[in-house]
Amino acid sequence: MDKQQERSDQVLIQEALSGNRKSLEILIKRHQTWIFNVALNLTADANEAADLMQEVLIKMVTNLSRFERKSQFRTWLYRIIKNHFLNTKRKGQSSQVIPWEEYAQGLDATRDKELTDTFDIDKELLVEEAKLSCMKAMLLCLTPEQRLVYVLGELFETPSAEAAEVMGVTAANFRKQLSRTREQLYNFMNEKCGLINKTNPCRCARKTTGFIQKGYVDPKNLQFQREVISKIEDIAPSKLDAFENKGMTAYKRLYKAHNYQQTPNEDLFLKELLTSSDIKESFGLN
Repeated sequence: MDKQQERSDQVLIQEALSGNRKSLEILIKRHQTWIFNVALNLTADANEAADLMQEVLIKMVTNLSRFERKSQFRTWLYRIIKNHFLNTKRKGQSSQVIPWEEYAQGLDATRDKELTDTFDIDKELLVEEAKLSCMKAMLLCLTPEQRLVYVLGELFETPSAEAAEVMGVTAANFRKQLSRTREQLYNFMNEKCGLINKTNPCRCARKTTGFIQKGYVDPKNLQFQREVISKIEDIAPSKLDAFENKGMTAYKRLYKAHNYQQTPNEDLFLKELLTSSDIKESFGLN
């Protein structure tokens, strides 16, 4: 985020703390979609991501007066996300770490079959959903801490110094953690995924029917293609790394091409939040 954007956040915060409802609303809407997309890559589930986003926003609003302006606002928000994601006892798949071997066995056990069934949506969308679902699920093979490191450093390309501040480590230590996390994910894809290594037999189009049968993909409810705004790479452009090999660059490009999605039920949640008695009383809102 550039300095002008950060200064604008500072103004909105001050106005919100003075009881300006509109400024508080703008501040929430400015960061709501970003928080949802961060959460989507931490949880690999749209419903869990929406829940995490709501919890983080409530935490943000109720603690807004504690923001000391010593760091960028999004760095502060990342710390809220980190503390809530790691320290809250959560239900759902994001609380589990899937062993790499188990995930590989699951892919092998999903039999290959051409997508011949008739659905009300294009087959291309179903195959894309299968690809996105599989790649998001791979992130669940990482520990929650590794997922945070990956989202910070790889997907949204947060500078090492800021990411290290969020994780409570040195910049050098963060870079080391990120390197190890990237290596694990890349090595798995290089060994199993046909998108990275053409000699691998696994193909999204041939796994889609099996994913639908197992409930990983719902033709009536595509989790990772709802209300697409852009791509992650457009929100957080990639930084050049001359030392990356071609395979590592290809794997990174695949993840950066994932959709950046609109928050579900954004206006409804915002209305409920701003009209809650606790928020109205805390900010002196009419």
